[in-house]
Amino acid sequence: MNDTTGKITGTPTATDTTVFDVVVIGAGIVGSAVARKLASYELSVALLDARDDVGDGTSKANTAILHTGFDATPGTLESRLVREGYHLLSDYAERTGIPVERTGAVLVAWTDEELGALPGLREKAERNGYDRTEIIDSAEVYRQLPHLGEGVLGGLTVPDESIVCTWTTNLALATDAVGRGVTLLLNRAVRSADDLGGTTVLRTSGGDVSTRWVVNAAGLGADVVDRLFGHDRFTVTPRRGELVVYDKLARPLVSKIILPVPSSRGKGVLISPTVYGNVLLGPTAEDLTDRTDTGTSEKGLEFLMAKGEKLMPDLLREEVTATYAGLRAASDHPDYLIEADSERRYVLVGGIRSTGLTAGIAIAEYVADLARDAGLALVPREDLPEPPRMPNLGEAYPRPYQDAARIAADPAYGKVVCFCERVTAGEIRDAFRSPIPPTGLEGLRRRTRAMNGRCQGFYCGAEIGGLLERRGEIRDGGDESTGGHPRVPLEARR
Repeated sequence: MNDTTGKITGTPTATDTTVFDVVVIGAGIVGSAVARKLASYELSVALLDARDDVGDGTSKANTAILHTGFDATPGTLESRLVREGYHLLSDYAERTGIPVERTGAVLVAWTDEELGALPGLREKAERNGYDRTEIIDSAEVYRQLPHLGEGVLGGLTVPDESIVCTWTTNLALATDAVGRGVTLLLNRAVRSADDLGGTTVLRTSGGDVSTRWVVNAAGLGADVVDRLFGHDRFTVTPRRGELVVYDKLARPLVSKIILPVPSSRGKGVLISPTVYGNVLLGPTAEDLTDRTDTGTSEKGLEFLMAKGEKLMPDLLREEVTATYAGLRAASDHPDYLIEADSERRYVLVGGIRSTGLTAGIAIAEYVADLARDAGLALVPREDLPEPPRMPNLGEAYPRPYQDAARIAADPAYGKVVCFCERVTAGEIRDAFRSPIPPTGLEGLRRRTRAMNGRCQGFYCGAEIGGLLERRGEIRDGGDESTGGHPRVPLEARR
């Protein structure tokens, strides 16, 4: 039974003999969404991850686009779940405060071959249930995107493509799951899975975890976990995608997502605004063998600079704030691989590419139905709490430093600790007091945007690091302990 009291633990106790109804492996967007969904039934659920924070793997580093699914392969499970997920996540974002901007997108054709592919892409979108695309000529492309480089021949508009905060999406789903009673178990890398007849004991780096059912949403490690349950049906190849982040001064150049026309060589490089006010250029697509290699490379950055010079020369004249790389779980299976093994009481959620950000909630619905059909009893709960209201990290919506009434009620929201991103002491304190607090600087970045600006923590890093060291004191104390600088009106700093 679910007691609606979520727990977060990093170290197990020797006397812990709990047997969960379901353990979900992987606290990324998909795993968090699955745990949240299963916690809407009369089940005891645990969400387990090898890292010390939620969303610290594949989910934290992508292009953060909320996809309509217009370009998915028609008839695939991915196409269906991305289409459904677009609407589910849009609704969930509105309820929880996840920042979303409806920028729209344009696929830009630079060659006769790409121009000739546009009618087929429009037909493909219609087969995927999306009928709002429009083919436009080069003059209209330049009217909408005047800073594109020379040589555009035409384009295809996708007015409902959007940008979203992937960090807040993951954290909202995990926080919602904990609020519904899910036990969050961090620092638990799964080493083996022993079937004891009705119960599976997961041997992890942090101790044993016993459960009746297992859902494998382990992302880059999903194939490894799958083999622990006796299967050998797919292989994950870590695909590194490097991106360049341009300063907020570049944002006026890019009002929409600029997509390449897909070819047999892949989807190519895009330019996209972000909800934080920056501009992204990327990604690359490099298959690796090391599932931990998220470093950028000289070769990758040179490739992106060459592409950017062609796509939008003006963008390359702007300042670069950061570069980063993420690993996508590329698979040798052409579609999402979501299957249930009733004998082992096990569900695989594998082959989830970057579209998992959009499809996550729909994947969770699909997994619940699949598990029910495989024998997991699902009795709906009648006492579900309201979803959490998340702190806003988006530039298109009011932030605490701009809210005079909020500052008057709580001066901590007027004390700026990160001037590049205008993050306040109140937001840092709130992160420490949240149901899933950060355990390190990277987690604090994802919750507040602190140190994500042009100085990359050069100015504020020491102060924010000090706040992190005193997080227990700040969490339990008053506003006086949060430090920060009194807010200086923007007009005075211009």
